[in-house]
Amino acid sequence: MHFDARLAALSSVRALVYLRGRTDLLQGIAMTEPTGPLAGIRILDLTTVLFGPFGAQTLGDWGAELIKVEGLTGDQWRYTGQFRNRGMSGQFMAANRNKRSVAVDLKTAGGAEVLRRLIAQADALVTNIRPAALERLGFGYEACKALNPRIIYAAATGFGQDGPWAKRPAFDEIVQASSGLASSIGSDDEPAFVPSLVGDKLCGLALAGAVAAALVYRERTGKGQLVEVPMLETVAAFNSIEMLGGHAFVPPIGPAGYKRVKERKPVKTRDGWLTMLPYSGENWCTFFETVGHPECIEEFSVRDPIKRAANIDAIYARMKEIALERTTAEWEELLLRIDVPHASFAKMTEIGEQPHLKAVGLFQKLEHPTEGTIQQARPPARFSESPAAIRRLPPTLGQHTREVLMEVGYSEAEIDALVDAKAIGESIPA
Repeated sequence: MHFDARLAALSSVRALVYLRGRTDLLQGIAMTEPTGPLAGIRILDLTTVLFGPFGAQTLGDWGAELIKVEGLTGDQWRYTGQFRNRGMSGQFMAANRNKRSVAVDLKTAGGAEVLRRLIAQADALVTNIRPAALERLGFGYEACKALNPRIIYAAATGFGQDGPWAKRPAFDEIVQASSGLASSIGSDDEPAFVPSLVGDKLCGLALAGAVAAALVYRERTGKGQLVEVPMLETVAAFNSIEMLGGHAFVPPIGPAGYKRVKERKPVKTRDGWLTMLPYSGENWCTFFETVGHPECIEEFSVRDPIKRAANIDAIYARMKEIALERTTAEWEELLLRIDVPHASFAKMTEIGEQPHLKAVGLFQKLEHPTEGTIQQARPPARFSESPAAIRRLPPTLGQHTREVLMEVGYSEAEIDALVDAKAIGESIPA
């Protein structure tokens, strides 16, 4: 791994001192004690790739102290996508801020003892290691509960632990296919994937919420518990809200799906693209009157929501024709004036310049000690009394191994012995 020459020999503590002295590098990093609603909560993050790490990061954004426990080769997501330095891909950094990294080989006696000590002092453990594998290593729920009866043990799984698919590997496309999401995006005859890891990300948010809820329960009762967030069930439930359609009733009273959503498409203007969404009978009437096509009001029965829904294909076809009569800017001015929901399309290459996102400062440029300038979205949730924040930049593999082990009682000599035995790893020497 190639490190900036100024920081290669610095410990994480020295790097922090260096950054504190360089206000030009902070750019939105809060070098203060955590203030989020979960401040004071310590969580062990034994997850890899996206589902688990994103959920854990959300908890870290909300103030929890995250210790990412990685194998000696690290989370495989470190090597996925583009990077300046091997092991620090942009995709990894986007899901692993506000964490300290400890590199441990749990198959060694010394490495297993490290995790046992960490568990004894943790509030929660989040993992997406397969349950059977953790049991073999001695870190199933019951074993961890014996070490710490108050621990919240959160398992991020693909298909749960008690169904016929329990032992199958789960990936985003597998879950999109088996949850009905791909059929909803395309059709039963020709399913299609959402071109985004939407299953991993929405399940990550569900995981964060579940852990936070279990922490509230423990605060009230003193009891820890096992929490499980399975991807298939989570995505299927998420998709079913509107997509069950007529099958929400038994027996079904109509087809599955939500036709209005499936028919929504970008419309081409004279010089670009736009989405416009009149939403009520009054809104549709105002729209057609203002754009000079009042005949559409009666033609498509837009005042009546049931008849309007039945005519939605023809309505959108006419809207597509009307959209070509004006430029995007002209449409935006008109639609804003008559209060019709609309938006022009943001390019991912220019997302930081989207007017609203730029105004609220969603994307921040941060100076990373080894990776240079990076760009990330700040925590989107706002807490008036306990603000979320980016407090720690994404860690290099094993960056905080020594620091964390000393906090749980290891001496320098004991840590050196574990390094020599290849039970733990470090990336930045003290």
